[in-house]
Amino acid sequence: MLSTFLKAKLHMGSVTQAELWYDGSCAIDSDLLKLAGMREFEQIDIYNVSNGERFSTYIICAEAGSGTISINGAAARLCQVGDRIIIATYGHFTEQQLAEHQPKLVYLNQDNSVERTANTIPVQLVG
Repeated sequence: MLSTFLKAKLHMGSVTQAELWYDGSCAIDSDLLKLAGMREFEQIDIYNVSNGERFSTYIICAEAGSGTISINGAAARLCQVGDRIIIATYGHFTEQQLAEHQPKLVYLNQDNSVERTANTIPVQLVG
């Protein structure tokens, strides 16, 4: 049996562009894609922290080192420049694969530079 688990995420990125009349998708700085292990044309889920919108699209590459995260096509109506978002990919894994699987987590600053990377999320404490 295959189970669906988080493969990678870009956490708290900032939308740098929203292009309604561009081919649909999400353009992401190719350096960020490489760091997170994401690939062009891979399906992604986007969670807009600024307004609560959640939607799926796919990745296209943006210029390396540009810090670009551009929401394109119809999805441009769900984000504005400056919105903070989480971009996540998921994979289907066997129980054997899960024994060694660690997601690639990339935490971003407001300018989409890398703050840090990780493979685990700390246990949430009762507050």
